[in-house]
Amino acid sequence: MIRRVAILLLVLAVGYVGWVVFLNLPGRDGGPPVATADKRGPVPAASLPPPVAVPRGALVIPVAGVRADQLGDTFADARGEGRVHDAIDIMAPRGTPVIAAAAGTVEKLFDSRLGGRTVYIRRPGGQWIDYYAHLDGYAPGLAEGKRVAQGEMIGTVGSTGDASPEAPHLHYAINAMAPGEGWWQGTPINPYPLLVAGH
Repeated sequence: MIRRVAILLLVLAVGYVGWVVFLNLPGRDGGPPVATADKRGPVPAASLPPPVAVPRGALVIPVAGVRADQLGDTFADARGEGRVHDAIDIMAPRGTPVIAAAAGTVEKLFDSRLGGRTVYIRRPGGQWIDYYAHLDGYAPGLAEGKRVAQGEMIGTVGSTGDASPEAPHLHYAINAMAPGEGWWQGTPINPYPLLVAGH
């Protein structure tokens, strides 16, 4: 147990140093979510925007059209059932394109009680997973095992799961992954300073 904690702290320290030096942190529901039926289809192909061009080393704000000064840090906010948010909420109208903050491979598409329609994307190297929740729908062709480019559309903003229908938003999280951890595990890292640092 102590060895596992030491390894995790080392992974976190290396990630932080890498972010400070290069402004690049490579790439939570609280356990495997409960599955629900998928009631919505994919986004029409005609509405797909081109990938967003960004400088190397920066994360893309994962909701199209949202600026860094419009983001709020909700990472440590309390949530129901004694949970901490461990993510940030990015408010936007329903149907706004959600884009990949970093390149990676879709590890899991999942409907859960809390997160609703979700996407877990593991970044190259496997040490980081980006988690996108409350999606209204997935982009056409999005599937487990698919590689996505940074800035590529992966879905649309919605309010599935426990999100309020009156406040559609993207729940965006970053998890640092220890060797052998599954898509539902990991240690939450605050996305807010990483998103605003690159813009």
